[in-house]
Amino acid sequence: MKFDVIVLGGGIVGVCVASHLQRRGRAVALVDLKAPGNETSFGNAGLIQREGVYPYAFPRGFGELLRYARNTSLDVRYHANAMLELAPFLWKYWRNSHPARHAAIARSYATLIEHCVTEHRALALAANASNLLRASGWIRVYRTGPKLDEAVRLAEQWRREFGVEFDALDHERLRAAEPDLEPSLLGAVRYSGAESVSDPGALVTAYAGYFERLGGRIFVGDATKLQQGWSVETQEGRIEAATVVVAMGPWSDRLTSRLGYRLPLAVKRGYHMHYEAKSQARLNHPVLDAEKGYLIAPMARGIRLTTGVELAHCDAPKTPVQLNAVEPIARQLFPLGARLDSEPWMGRRPCTPDMLPIIGPAMRHQGLWFAFGHAHHGLTLGAVTGRLVAEMITGEETVVDPSPFRVDRF
Repeated sequence: MKFDVIVLGGGIVGVCVASHLQRRGRAVALVDLKAPGNETSFGNAGLIQREGVYPYAFPRGFGELLRYARNTSLDVRYHANAMLELAPFLWKYWRNSHPARHAAIARSYATLIEHCVTEHRALALAANASNLLRASGWIRVYRTGPKLDEAVRLAEQWRREFGVEFDALDHERLRAAEPDLEPSLLGAVRYSGAESVSDPGALVTAYAGYFERLGGRIFVGDATKLQQGWSVETQEGRIEAATVVVAMGPWSDRLTSRLGYRLPLAVKRGYHMHYEAKSQARLNHPVLDAEKGYLIAPMARGIRLTTGVELAHCDAPKTPVQLNAVEPIARQLFPLGARLDSEPWMGRRPCTPDMLPIIGPAMRHQGLWFAFGHAHHGLTLGAVTGRLVAEMITGEETVVDPSPFRVDRF
């Protein structure tokens, strides 16, 4: 079975790449071990973060570093047996998080972020999935004045530099927006230009359905077994193409390393659990408890509680310590009822030390393309990445300058 392009990976990025290529007249095969949207893209916080112009940096203050070193923080935990392997990545990550370097990175990153909402809207409209997008923004809540003041200052800076829309909510305005939240909260910042998704897994499934309606084919197969000449074995037989796109998220380096690319990709793990809402309580926005390090979001299944970062080996057993630690705090923030999932879900975010995704052609193999490393913003950047990769492969004028995301920067 011959195709023009094989896309490896059925997460949000891979599905968007495949859809954009198929609508441009390419014959595309999408390959993954599972149905689309059943790994990392299934369990995120459901945010399309138009305000996310500054990717998440490594803490640099001595006090913060000491707090994280104790490994008791709510928002970041680590497995001690993974630290030696992760040390080179973390050192580069720390260096790139210097304020001057971080600001330079943000100027490149913001070119993608600028299009995240409009590109998702366009793809969702084509996929008959606009009902899954919510244009109400999301909220960061605060308990202390200095933290709230700093959040407002940053939001004002981002508005000046990058056109980020936000509202500063005092206690009364926050109560009006979210009457069922803990009444002692001091205030909040609402990022009104962002959007959220009521079911991220369903959104990926809808995009995959659109890809199939365009004539694309989805195959079950082990993408890591790609053979040069570009072919891969699937349950329906071997498929071939002149072009292949690696969009396997946290598992991308298992293939790229076999092909001779030494890319500094690491994994940040995270957990979620769904809950009932007690006494007909209602959550109107995704809400980040910014001083505690967790987020609650209204989802189709219930209220989703998501954790911060766990640094560990990619395939290490689940250790949902953070979820268990923040659940009592989240119950004070909002009246959560019974757990709805039999066990916590765990996902893996693929991260680079300069916080920029890897998008573009490989250096040493004709017809090989990369689209991974989006860290916390895989859902946010999935649609615009799909458009960018498709434009590069087909030789069109690109929506943004792709050079900051090229693989040879490493």
